[in-house]
Amino acid sequence: MEAKILTNEILEEDIEILSLRPKLLKEYIGQKKVKEMMDIFIRAAKNRNEALDHVLLYGPAGLGKTTLANIIANEIGVNIKVTSGPSIERSGDLAVILTSLEPGDILFIDEIHRLPRIVEEILYPAMEDFVIDIIVGRDTTSKSIRVDLPPFTLVGATTRFGDLSSPLRDRFGVVHKLEYYNTDELTQICKRTARIFECETHEDALFEIARRSRGTPRITNRLFRRVRDFADVLNDGIISIEICKLALGKLHIDEIGLDSKDYAYLLGIIEKFDGGPVGVESLAASIGEEPTTIEDVYEPYLLQIGFIKRTQRGRVATEKAYKHLNKTHNLRLF
Repeated sequence: MEAKILTNEILEEDIEILSLRPKLLKEYIGQKKVKEMMDIFIRAAKNRNEALDHVLLYGPAGLGKTTLANIIANEIGVNIKVTSGPSIERSGDLAVILTSLEPGDILFIDEIHRLPRIVEEILYPAMEDFVIDIIVGRDTTSKSIRVDLPPFTLVGATTRFGDLSSPLRDRFGVVHKLEYYNTDELTQICKRTARIFECETHEDALFEIARRSRGTPRITNRLFRRVRDFADVLNDGIISIEICKLALGKLHIDEIGLDSKDYAYLLGIIEKFDGGPVGVESLAASIGEEPTTIEDVYEPYLLQIGFIKRTQRGRVATEKAYKHLNKTHNLRLF
């Protein structure tokens, strides 16, 4: 199966999502330190007429890793080819991608921690020396052919920095962690989205959407679109605080951004396992979720706001979680 590659061409079903993405660093809201560093590195590479060093972006989902990869390509003025770790099943898939690159191109690999190890090993000489070794033939007739590659920049993105192998991680010259956004930054993103969609909005409604967005721009834009639906049907397209609260209430998004799945997770720890500690496998089975979904989707934000702790014995609900859910906690746990 051929690896799935996307270019800068916009697919019809992605027009709305891609229209919300900034194209340049100056348009990118938040992640100030990352922007400042990338601006320096990009300008230095352009001044030397060299390919930018390989870049690794990590952090929770929805914080703008893909957007930043596209911005890097736009700032340098080169093409970007996009694929993901799970879609590259064989070393031949990666060889096809690498040999199709032009000098200076960006290759963006999302979920790079999910690359098969045999494929990952092909990347090592490609990243260091811009060459790949291709095996042709079989058994006794097989031989290795070295193919030169044009200088390119690999931009890898991952939500699981610790799952990357040391040899791969060490080959990235630029490594940045993306942090959760604060409410003011998300409000700015919400304003920008409203301008793009040409929506009439009230300031307090945008702030309300932002503070329920779990520190994540992707969620901000998703909630904005759903609130806009309610506004179009019930309020002549005007996004007011009343419409905002009505829509978010119907969506079961509480005042700090927790939804019904987060409640099921927290109540699972509190009611089924006496507040913990409980192993992720047992907890996942008790609420009907996959352990990886719990670790990648639910827990990062709950850890960030201090509602759970990860201990050697398992997950524990904190006093803050008990208070938010109006549950009586076991004092000996705290």
